[in-house]
Amino acid sequence: MIATVHNPFARLLRQGALVLATLAASAAAVGQTAAKPLDWPKEPITFVAPFSPGGGGDTLARLFANELGKTLGTTIIVENRPGAGGNIGTAYVAKAAPDGNTVIFGTMGTMGTNHALYKKTGYSPDDFEPVAMFGSTALVLVVGPNSPFRSVADIVAYGKQHPGKLSCAFGGNGTVSHLACALLQQMAGIEVNPVPYKASSAAYVDLMADRVSFMIDVVPPLAAQVKGGKLRAVAVSLKQRISMLPDTPTIAETVPGYEIFSWDGLFAPKGTPMARLDKLHDATTRALANPEFRETMANRGYTLASLPRKDFAGFVKKEYVRMGDVVRKIGVTLD
Repeated sequence: MIATVHNPFARLLRQGALVLATLAASAAAVGQTAAKPLDWPKEPITFVAPFSPGGGGDTLARLFANELGKTLGTTIIVENRPGAGGNIGTAYVAKAAPDGNTVIFGTMGTMGTNHALYKKTGYSPDDFEPVAMFGSTALVLVVGPNSPFRSVADIVAYGKQHPGKLSCAFGGNGTVSHLACALLQQMAGIEVNPVPYKASSAAYVDLMADRVSFMIDVVPPLAAQVKGGKLRAVAVSLKQRISMLPDTPTIAETVPGYEIFSWDGLFAPKGTPMARLDKLHDATTRALANPEFRETMANRGYTLASLPRKDFAGFVKKEYVRMGDVVRKIGVTLD
């Protein structure tokens, strides 16, 4: 029996919300007392998204890059370097010049689970400076608009009655979407055929056409599809319902103890000058405190949370251990 995937993020969310409120209120005062501003960046910053264009991670990376560019006062170029569950792009940034001009969109997967999924990732979390927390998001189980499945109970019952007939789509082996499928299979005691895609966007097309049974993916890229009726939300992955989908039950209401979520943050190569890390962190914090941006992300089902750099670094280390344990208990391995 797998141990419950507890959410250690709740306390950090409360702490992060307090940090954002405090920093937003004191922004003007900080500006008045600041020393001579750092004359950097002088050129565009490359923000690597280690996923294919159009998928969940890419969508989030572009939203954050756009807002960060505004507060940093420079152009942020999003560069997609997909492959191996995010390992290829992340390893690329690990070897980049430690000057702050190349940064990475880090996730629970690339910084927490991949070391347990792959024999070799090409990098270690220790190769990076954790710059700033972005926040976290629930996942949502979705089906096509004409699917006969109206609930998790429907899916579980069908899986037990028709072994080997269910399929779960996900955008890339080793992603949180992949782990969510594996976790449901194990905890519900059903057989689910994994159907990996190079990009989540390609999976959405087959899901809408009912060529796959269901998908469990992060909420933000699916929000528009669900609101537009192109996909139907069946259940969410947290133990409590989420504000964006208040009438959508949780998977745990049918499969007790089920819970999985994703978190994201900004990382720079190890050795990046402290002053540049501080400037990136401060710019990110101001971006997250923007009321319009907060509303935009809330509407997409994403919870923003800023943490001091030291606390974020501690959180990343704990997640490295926690998610490694989860992967081993699920029994998913790659290569």
